[in-house]
Amino acid sequence: MKKSQVFVVILIVFTIAAALHVFDWLSFFSVSGVAMQISRWAFMTAVFVYACMKRSLTTWIFTGMGIGVLIGLDFPEFSQHLKFLNTIFLRMIKTVIAPLLFGTLVVGIAAHRDLKQIGKMAWKSLLYFEVVTTFALVIGLVFINLTGAGMGIEVPNKMLKDLPVSNDRKLQMQVIDILEKSNVDVPKNILQTLPDTQGKTWDQHIIDIFPEKIVKSIYEGNVLPIVIFSLIFGIALAQLPDSKKKPMLQLAESLSETMFKFVNIVMYFAPFGVGAAIAVTVGHLGIDILKNLLLLLLTLYLALIVFVLLVLLPVALWNKIPIRQFIKAAKEPVSIAFATTSSDAALPIAMENMSRFGVSKKVVSFVIPTGYTFNLDGTTLYLSLASVFVAQAAGIHLSIGEQLMICLTLILTSKGVAAVPRASLVILIATASTFNLPIWPIMAIYGIDELMDMARTSINVTGNMLASCVVSRWENEFDDEKALKFEEE
Repeated sequence: MKKSQVFVVILIVFTIAAALHVFDWLSFFSVSGVAMQISRWAFMTAVFVYACMKRSLTTWIFTGMGIGVLIGLDFPEFSQHLKFLNTIFLRMIKTVIAPLLFGTLVVGIAAHRDLKQIGKMAWKSLLYFEVVTTFALVIGLVFINLTGAGMGIEVPNKMLKDLPVSNDRKLQMQVIDILEKSNVDVPKNILQTLPDTQGKTWDQHIIDIFPEKIVKSIYEGNVLPIVIFSLIFGIALAQLPDSKKKPMLQLAESLSETMFKFVNIVMYFAPFGVGAAIAVTVGHLGIDILKNLLLLLLTLYLALIVFVLLVLLPVALWNKIPIRQFIKAAKEPVSIAFATTSSDAALPIAMENMSRFGVSKKVVSFVIPTGYTFNLDGTTLYLSLASVFVAQAAGIHLSIGEQLMICLTLILTSKGVAAVPRASLVILIATASTFNLPIWPIMAIYGIDELMDMARTSINVTGNMLASCVVSRWENEFDDEKALKFEEE
């Protein structure tokens, strides 16, 4: 059977399945659960056959996501046993990050003797990051004020309303304890990463950029200290005579190329890891959780779409980035980020695709990892939106000045939260405490935070990939020919 024929079958089966679900939802007539389940799996079987015939990794990943949705929906208890597949995939990906960053950064910097150019690239990158994230903050504020998604919200756990307002760290620990006792799934890392009472000061943010022990930074997965170490190592190597520099440069280049091949091998497991992640999420949340907080979820997704259309798209067009080819290059990293809610999981493939897309390795190895700390477009938009949501849910009116002050605070406190799934909850608690807002509305939105994390992590990755293209263009190191000829592997 040809692919075109399979595609026709997919459309027919999808139409039948969609009609059955819509008729049942609108109560036109009763449709048995078994019939709807059979129609869903018939559709996914046709999609699976098409994916096997196409032999595209991106298609396999999206097919894995679709199968994961159905497993989570139809077999929720079984889906929870698939988490180990996602864990294995994430571990294999995270293993690559440190050596990949070291190899690509050292090669990119040591191969160029013009260290002033590297300094200029760094300043251009940081300027771009701050401008774009500021737009993200503003768009988040505009949309939450327009929709008023927090007004009249119903909180599933009424006992959370009795929590006092305080900046005390002990209170924050009590909040997490209440969550655990309320049958809400709380990641263990939240207990370990609760912010201090006043959050990090500006000098602490700067201190944390520099590695205390490089092995410790690698073990903890702190990307920015690894970048700083590799950056200084590359600068030092660039100052050595060629006879001493060449062996280390060849080693770093071989390490970089080996890690990219390593990523290619691991990516064949991506459909299973990504599918398992989606299955666990859908099986854990179900569909009913959406009803109470649907407006908030729609507000976030709509705000992120508008951010892409009004900020990222014009930036790409202004810098003459080929849009269609960029979308091809971004599909795999974004789909992985969406399913796993982890920016780290998408980092290696994002770097590889941008290198193949025509961005110089020097720019890729600096801009994308640094952007994981300073260019969190999706996270900053979410945090500004969610902070006002907290006030709305509590019936507290925030003036424009107060909202802008929250934004200025978030510009600092949001740095470095992208790599850990749902770590934004911690930042949100700290921000609410700082501005004397109640904490219980944050607990209300935690139930759908996984679905929100999918969207914001995807935009984080997209924004950083585009940032590397823009900075490469500004540095006159963007290869248009490679970009136009980019094809998925």
